[in-house]
Amino acid sequence: MDSFSSSFLSPFSLSTPLTHSQLSQSTLFTITSVRTEEKQSSPVTQPTKPRPQPQANQNPSAIDTKAPSKTRLRLPTEEPSRRIQSSSLQGTLLNAFDDIINKFIDPPVRTSVDPQFVLADNFAPVDELPPSDCEVVYGSLPECLDGAYIRNGPNPQFLPRGPYHLFDGDGMLHVIRISKGRATLCSRYVRTYKFSVEREIGGPVVPNVFSGFNGLVPSAARGALIVGRTLAGQFNPINGIGLANTSLALIGDRLYALGESDLPYALKISPNGDVATVGRHDFGGKLFMSMTAHPKVDPETKEAFAFRYGPIPPFLTFFRFDRDGNKQPDVPIFSMASPSLLHDFAITKKYAIFSDIQIGMNPSEMIFGSGSPVGANTGRVPRVGIIPRYAADEAEMRWFDVPGFNPMHSINAWEEDDGQSVVLVAPNLISMEHTLERMDLIHAQVEKVKIDLKSGLVSRQPIAARNLDFGVISPNYTARKTRYAYAAIGDPMPKIIGVVKLDLSISETDRRDCTVASRMFGPGCYGGEPFFVAKEPDNPMAGEDNGYVITYVHNENTGESSFLVMDAQSSDLDVVAAVRLPRRVPYGFHGLFVRESDLKKL
Repeated sequence: MDSFSSSFLSPFSLSTPLTHSQLSQSTLFTITSVRTEEKQSSPVTQPTKPRPQPQANQNPSAIDTKAPSKTRLRLPTEEPSRRIQSSSLQGTLLNAFDDIINKFIDPPVRTSVDPQFVLADNFAPVDELPPSDCEVVYGSLPECLDGAYIRNGPNPQFLPRGPYHLFDGDGMLHVIRISKGRATLCSRYVRTYKFSVEREIGGPVVPNVFSGFNGLVPSAARGALIVGRTLAGQFNPINGIGLANTSLALIGDRLYALGESDLPYALKISPNGDVATVGRHDFGGKLFMSMTAHPKVDPETKEAFAFRYGPIPPFLTFFRFDRDGNKQPDVPIFSMASPSLLHDFAITKKYAIFSDIQIGMNPSEMIFGSGSPVGANTGRVPRVGIIPRYAADEAEMRWFDVPGFNPMHSINAWEEDDGQSVVLVAPNLISMEHTLERMDLIHAQVEKVKIDLKSGLVSRQPIAARNLDFGVISPNYTARKTRYAYAAIGDPMPKIIGVVKLDLSISETDRRDCTVASRMFGPGCYGGEPFFVAKEPDNPMAGEDNGYVITYVHNENTGESSFLVMDAQSSDLDVVAAVRLPRRVPYGFHGLFVRESDLKKL
């Protein structure tokens, strides 16, 4: 690969090994302006305690290792600074009560919920961006990247006045539209009911779920505030309180933005790359309350399988959509005896697989302590539940104890031994105690779990020792036996320092690390979840890894972001194209590539 002349792309080159001191370099950012409900009299600066930086235990390559001068980040200033407007005495009292809660009852004293800390660096939100031309600064975009890559993630439209968790931000979609080798970037909020109400009122109205209910007194106070705002007509919880900030899915030729606390929001993408929210979708009144942000689409049948979970029985409900997007009847799972944080699941050709992990509702901590209502229960034994994916009820649901197995995400699953065994591949969280409070302490080890359906025996095989999550496969291999997977390297989470390619075909007795390729982004550069795009998606004879791995990457040394395309078959995940984005893209969650042929059906 030739040397890149631009310092913007220097982390993606292959020539010069990095030293320990170079890897340890970091740039601290200062937030110089904010959009809030009240005008700021002085700049808000980043806390003196920096975020944990990556350890120098990898050996990425770079050409230009000089760190530019510090970059100054700005929070959005698109809207004039203002607080919630009050046209009545009742509204004024509610605003005053809100201030009392955030300043005296439950101020953001912990760094994990302090918005000035959580929203520092490239976690800081950005304004919306209309479709804007991008520059291909290295290589050329492959022909198969004809469509749109959409990445979802939290991006609060107003700086919170009280506690704030990373998961609490309004959903924003960052879309790179590619056609004939040219690209445009567009960033748009998902117009959820919550977003629209707060945009109209001029400030936060709906309390933050992950950070607003820590301890009995704060929970009671914010609960009373919800009741007061509802009675005052400021918002109606029946219309949804979700953020749609987690992922995306194509179900029955419709594109949805998803968040597991609400219904899906339908989207459309125009030929020029702009994004419009069509509206909240309940599938003809058949979908109640919410659904997972990780539905699974069978590439052969085009059916979508999904579920929802909650704090009251049934704690788990399984359902599916036919190939036309029509929702089928619910299958309540009453054999789940207590609520668990079921963020993801997997499917095979015959089954749906759920992980009942040690993270669940934690009411005792909320009542007697100061913790979140969602927390770890280390006394619970994790289980894996397997149910036929066309089951009419839970009669055939089987649970298998798998001590120590706590996956938040699933990579894939399939059947072996003539259908007598089920294999699940997923990143297993090694420590559960501070999963939501201290994401920088998370270490996830990818494992292959095999369950013998006849004998009930369960075996586990570590796949890689690195801290890996956000694992993906070729979408064409969902529910099929998979050889290759691609995962993000967290060091520490939620920052991503690179991508690995895993070979899952090793034997059950082999204990080698199955990493077969890796790409490090370089010092001060962090990416997001990778996504695999097949080079020949309609060719059944094409190799499983015949395609490209794509992701957004942000250079904290220069303050610039890029779209990176890597050759999935190369030994080093070689960069074949890099696109300079006209504006930085904050770190986010999950993405989806939608082919041009599918975009035309929306």
